[in-house]
Amino acid sequence: MDISYILNELGEERENYFNAIAPPIIQTSNFKFNTVDDFRSALADEYQGNLYSRGFNPTVDILRKKLAALDGTEDALVFGSGIAAVTIPVLALLQQGDEVICVENPYSWTIKLFTDLLPKFGVTTTFVDGSDTAAIEAAITPQTKLIYLESPNTFSFEVQDLEAIAKIAHAKNIITMIDNSYCSPLYQQPIAYGIDLVAQSATKYLAGHSDVVAGVVTGKKELIKRIFEKEYMNIGAAVAPQNAWLLLRSLRTLPIRLEKITANANKVIEYLEQHPKIEKVLYPFSKNNKQLDLAKKQMKACGGLFSIVLKDPSLEKIETFCNSLKHILMAVSWGGYESLIIPACAGVSKADFDVNNPRHVLIRIYVGLEEPEYLIRDLEQALEKVQNL
Repeated sequence: MDISYILNELGEERENYFNAIAPPIIQTSNFKFNTVDDFRSALADEYQGNLYSRGFNPTVDILRKKLAALDGTEDALVFGSGIAAVTIPVLALLQQGDEVICVENPYSWTIKLFTDLLPKFGVTTTFVDGSDTAAIEAAITPQTKLIYLESPNTFSFEVQDLEAIAKIAHAKNIITMIDNSYCSPLYQQPIAYGIDLVAQSATKYLAGHSDVVAGVVTGKKELIKRIFEKEYMNIGAAVAPQNAWLLLRSLRTLPIRLEKITANANKVIEYLEQHPKIEKVLYPFSKNNKQLDLAKKQMKACGGLFSIVLKDPSLEKIETFCNSLKHILMAVSWGGYESLIIPACAGVSKADFDVNNPRHVLIRIYVGLEEPEYLIRDLEQALEKVQNL
């Protein structure tokens, strides 16, 4: 299916809403029925239509069609946040006594899901180095029901062999799920490699304007319906029609935004890789990445997110560098116009900072839509401050 058709036409039945070019916001909580039989049918199977906007809504339905098509799969559910798009499917797929295999160091709230929430329901998790497919296979037990991936990791950027892991999982009737927020559907399509469910934080590239919090999961109708009918409806984490409309607006420009972001990031990375105060730059397409071939096999490009390590990265140097930036903003998330930075040390107390812990010294940078020369000048002046320490 052509991407221009998906983004501009799929699901948009303009003759049903006055031939408006932009889709409408159907800002309603509920929908009326003409007969008791119609009402009875809707109550019996809400997956088939609109009854109450906690479930489905016409504006959200347009978005669902586009997101499923972008991932190359059958259906999608849209949630009020990215972590809801991870948590609710996981809760729907597992029961007491089941086990999960999860890659090491996923998103922080994913860690909390597997270490804090699921044990309350008798579900255990084994964390495994995702770059080692053999280790994932060795961790499988008869109780393993889910393998959870995050490729690339969104701080240290390890990738997993999606095709190999999917084959291992399917041979043992294990469901595979991935957080694909780093790549978006434009740069990686895990479904094509055999992954069952693809989750994303739609807050990132899909929304792209730092004004929406949302999440999406895509997959075959059988799995999506299974998630929808109990946990999705019971927990009530549906996206609001207004936010669905904002996502529809943003999808129109997704290809051109990602193209510009990627080009900007490549220029900034090229500058940083040559800088004497930078020890290394971590991103999947780095020539120094031992997983480079696998990354290029699975991904079309890398977008704007990468990490750096300063030379001799003391806490003082990291904080001085980050505090000295004037135009690159210190904030969570990524995917909008604004370039952002997160020092990993902000997530640990000063007393617990360990310069020998490779994750503590990471500084994650997101390059947005500003001109790269503008960002490079900001990085240069901040690095000059570090040189004086």
